[in-house]
Amino acid sequence: MESISIFEMIKIGIGPSSSHTMGPWIASGLFLQSLNNQNYFSEIQEIYVYCYGSLAKTGHGHGTDQAILLGLSGENYQTIDPATIPQKIKKIKSSNKILLQANREITFYYDRHLVFEKDITLPYHANGMSFKALLKDGTVIEEKYYSLGGGFVATEDSNTLTNSCVLTPYPCHCGAHILKHCEKLGISISDLIYLNEESWRTKVETQTQAKLIWKEIQACVYRGVHQTGVLPGGLNVKRRAFDLNKKLLQGKTYSNQEEWLNAIKSGDTSFNTINKWVSCFALAVNEENASFGRVVTAPTNGAAGVIPAVLLYAFCFTPDFSEEHVTRFLLTAGLIATIFKKNATISAAMGGCQAEIGVSSSMAAAALTECLGGSPGQVLMAAEIAMEHHLGLTCDPVAGLVQIPCIERNSMGAIKAITASNIALESDPLSAKISLDDVVHTMWETAKDMHSRYKETSEGGLAIISVNITEC
Repeated sequence: MESISIFEMIKIGIGPSSSHTMGPWIASGLFLQSLNNQNYFSEIQEIYVYCYGSLAKTGHGHGTDQAILLGLSGENYQTIDPATIPQKIKKIKSSNKILLQANREITFYYDRHLVFEKDITLPYHANGMSFKALLKDGTVIEEKYYSLGGGFVATEDSNTLTNSCVLTPYPCHCGAHILKHCEKLGISISDLIYLNEESWRTKVETQTQAKLIWKEIQACVYRGVHQTGVLPGGLNVKRRAFDLNKKLLQGKTYSNQEEWLNAIKSGDTSFNTINKWVSCFALAVNEENASFGRVVTAPTNGAAGVIPAVLLYAFCFTPDFSEEHVTRFLLTAGLIATIFKKNATISAAMGGCQAEIGVSSSMAAAALTECLGGSPGQVLMAAEIAMEHHLGLTCDPVAGLVQIPCIERNSMGAIKAITASNIALESDPLSAKISLDDVVHTMWETAKDMHSRYKETSEGGLAIISVNITEC
């Protein structure tokens, strides 16, 4: 089994969904790259894209259609200005033209060339896509891609199309491996990850990348707490982070992000206030995510608020939390995500929301425990506790939008992570009855048993009884 860098699990993305937005965006680019490699690019006459399963059933609400158009256009989701997206999409739809990879224009009718097959699910994965290129001589080139969650894309022949899978000196494919290596080397989990990440980059480069992620996290939360109004999509969900931030600051003034953080640190530190700040951080991120904003995918976009909320909790409210602690937090969180990806799933379309909020809560619990001085056993215990109390969590987004119950669910996942860490830090892991590997296995078995209507299809649960509205 190949190892996965933690920066594949925690990376800069764009909302509202890593599996339904980022995955199809990447797949669109991969298809054009494949055509170019075969010297077919200049011969393209038309392109048809078919979405299946969960991608079809909740694709419009998740922005799958827009992601595909932008991916075909050659846009980069890590650098595009989110504010320009509506106009770019409008131009393609109104002109019935698309500029492939920004250099070859072809006819593209939105309602004819982009098809959502809601009654068909491909057997390999619930998030399936088929791309068909009609060449000038009548030849049809077809390729299928699957969005596995977290921005990972695969074909049936290749389980992952990422270029960063390697064999590390201390493979950590399960919790037992992690404990074995840490005990043998006499080091912490984050020290172990530092060693393995050298398979991709130097320690200094790892720290630099972690700082970039941390910068993006702070910027996203800061943007989120300064935006008002309702979220796009038709549900008219009101943004709440702005009002909560203003209330909690109690009149404190600031002019930039650093002053804002200092104002939080110097304010009320009662349990109730800290609890509300954690919710505020999580809400801010996921309100940005729901608005096609730039977020840090950790390990998915639907669960992008948990890691920032817990990390900012630690940064603002625990003593002596340095930038090195931030790096070790992200390293530990990323490692836990790889365990779930390799042995279960991080895709709600495959496992329900336990695979997204559950995994992110498990990541955050382990990371916080590592930074607060927990032993390797306690770190894994915290991860287990957090996931144990998310088992069976369904994914039932109302109207196919990543808003209800997704936004509040991030706040709950963050609070559970902090609680799990507190329990683990006061416990002896040798007395634990359930290991992290046990709970990962159980999560995957639960995912396989879960009915498909509770796996990001908007066909069950809250999606059909709470709000009388069809998918937007």
